[in-house]
Amino acid sequence: MNWSLGKMLKTQEGVVLALTAGTLVLFAIFLPSFLTAGNLISLVRSMSILGLLSLAMAMVVISRGVDISVIATMVVSVSWVLVLQRNGVPLGATLLLGGLLAALVGALIGAVIAYGEIPPIFATLAAGSVVYGAGRTWLFKLEMQNVPPDSSFFTAIGNSQIFGIPVIIVVFAGFCILVHLFLTRTRLGWALYAMGNNPAAARNSGFAIRPLTVGLYTASSLIAFVAGLLIAASTNSINARLYNSTMIYDILLIVVLGGIGLNGGHGRVRNVLLGAALVGILLNGMTILNVNFTTQNLVKGVVLLSAIVIDAILNPRDEQTSQQGDL
Repeated sequence: MNWSLGKMLKTQEGVVLALTAGTLVLFAIFLPSFLTAGNLISLVRSMSILGLLSLAMAMVVISRGVDISVIATMVVSVSWVLVLQRNGVPLGATLLLGGLLAALVGALIGAVIAYGEIPPIFATLAAGSVVYGAGRTWLFKLEMQNVPPDSSFFTAIGNSQIFGIPVIIVVFAGFCILVHLFLTRTRLGWALYAMGNNPAAARNSGFAIRPLTVGLYTASSLIAFVAGLLIAASTNSINARLYNSTMIYDILLIVVLGGIGLNGGHGRVRNVLLGAALVGILLNGMTILNVNFTTQNLVKGVVLLSAIVIDAILNPRDEQTSQQGDL
């Protein structure tokens, strides 16, 4: 692929790259605390968690879907893990049960979409409410679930480093490599692009679209579970209120802003990295400037709307998309 600067600057990727560089320079000049080592590490750590969730969303969007339930799956599965661990269940068993719960949720959502032919945006929106409500009713009562003080597993993830790099960042980098190889080197990865470009043609070409959809949403839920473990390790807790936060919009902002079109069929891991970098820098800078939460949401909303408009211009709806709906 030609990565020449001239061609890149004519694409959404190039524009986002230029905006990221410009924002970084402005914050570095006008915010003295921005370039401190502690702030940069904090920025990259938070960007890694959002980026990991965005990788899951990106794969779904490439296939012309969306997963609004990903935050609900994350908070419920990880909260249950912490509850079980505090009740004396061995760590390995709690992680296995939490992972199985996340996988089951993803598989059920995928089955509803694939075999029930329910539009993903409606299926996952409803499923998120069901998962969160069921979790709060039967698995845990308190919104805030703290990591047990004697949990060496979460302490190691949250505080350890590999060659001087925090484990959370290393995990994100590892998933970036895995997802990149999956999308570019495997038949299943190619099938996602085929599904996004033309689902009917992909089915006629011999791709098992329905089982692949189930597997895709299962993978999305499992990645969300890993991201939740990283959040718990970073903050020594996980708050179920994340389900009602703007995190899902941050993820969509990263995906769309990075250049992964909502019409499906195109996008790469580098798009997630670009979007995560710009969003991470914006959020970090606004936090340093003490911009209030409402104004931050306004800024993110304007940027997301602008990105969607740009995406609609660069990736116009085709006849099949108009008949079936984007999501």
